[in-house]
Amino acid sequence: MARISMGLPRLYFRFYVALLFILVLFAMAVVMIWNRTGSPLERSNATLAQVMQNVLAPADAPPDVQQAALARVAQGLNAHMTLYTRDWRPLAVVGEQIPARHWRRQGMTGPPPESYVRLPDGRRLLSSEPLGFTRPKAMLHNALLLLALGIGIAAFPLVRHLTKRLERLQMGVEKLGAGDLTARVPVEGKDEVARLAQSFNRAADQIEQLVSAHKTLLANASHELRTPLARIRLALELIQEGIDPKRRAGLEQDIAELNHLLDEILLASRLGAIPQNTDTEELDLLALAAEECAHYDDATLDGESAIMQGDPRLLRRLLRNLLENAHRHGIPPASVQITCAGQVTTLRVWDQGPGVPDPEFERVFEPFFRRRGTLDNTGAGLGLALVRQIARRHGGEARCALMKDGRSCFEVTLPLSAPAPK
Repeated sequence: MARISMGLPRLYFRFYVALLFILVLFAMAVVMIWNRTGSPLERSNATLAQVMQNVLAPADAPPDVQQAALARVAQGLNAHMTLYTRDWRPLAVVGEQIPARHWRRQGMTGPPPESYVRLPDGRRLLSSEPLGFTRPKAMLHNALLLLALGIGIAAFPLVRHLTKRLERLQMGVEKLGAGDLTARVPVEGKDEVARLAQSFNRAADQIEQLVSAHKTLLANASHELRTPLARIRLALELIQEGIDPKRRAGLEQDIAELNHLLDEILLASRLGAIPQNTDTEELDLLALAAEECAHYDDATLDGESAIMQGDPRLLRRLLRNLLENAHRHGIPPASVQITCAGQVTTLRVWDQGPGVPDPEFERVFEPFFRRRGTLDNTGAGLGLALVRQIARRHGGEARCALMKDGRSCFEVTLPLSAPAPK
């Protein structure tokens, strides 16, 4: 099963970025509406400033008039007030004078400890009690920023929790696709993701049951067929007279082929039932190939030593099936070549025939597929399927490949053992 490309952003990251983008759009829309409508809070401050200027004495009025007007404004407010000129010179004071140092600093952030109203004529009124709203636009911007920050921080664990469940579901699907029929995913929550996990677990249960029943049926049927085969062989041996030699030879060949078919079916069933190699050891693939080639008079071997970890019984079967396929369906002599590059060894087997046509490169590895028009049409069509199955069981691959002369060969790649540390 193909894995998700690591170049794409993770799902939780895309969810999170989408949420932050929506928050930014919302904040920009609020600011635009605020600016377009003239911001009622700012207009109220401007109105308050004009009202204060109308109530207070003019800027050029004598100090006693300024003081009297400010006293009337502060009457009943229980507040300290100070009126300053444009250049921060005190004009009138009610109660304790509020120092102007907070407002003289440039770049001041945050509201001062007193309320501030700037009159349209430039005068400045400071009060110990709130008058209007202090910088409403800055307050709005800060509130939106804090809101977006709070929602962003709170949303991350929620988004991550959701996508982690999806990632666990993805891992379960990948394990099931890789052949682990026991793979299941935890069911968390009661939402759509939880129902999806339940559906996956039910489907995995059914697949495991079907595959297990299929393997059991196949293994039992193959095993039970050996009993009538043995009886037929015994009866054939007991019949000494009264049977044509050619017919007898044909019956013996049919029995041998059926017995070989049962061997391959049983081996395929065992390979599917056991998930890992249990009888692995360090071996030399070249030595195994030499032993198998010795059983054929027309097989040649060339190559270099290839030390690897594997099951010698299964690798012998892989070599034997490739040589038997060349012997039955090709033109002798068969050639075997073993090369090593990096941590991979490549086994190539071919004969003097044209090989497999390009459109059938993959079909020849299908179980029970037999090519038409070959020199020998016997066999069950399981040999090459077992070759690929054994190669993948050892972490390798089996395929058909074109050679330089245009003919095809069977190519098996297998991982080598890691070199010993010096």
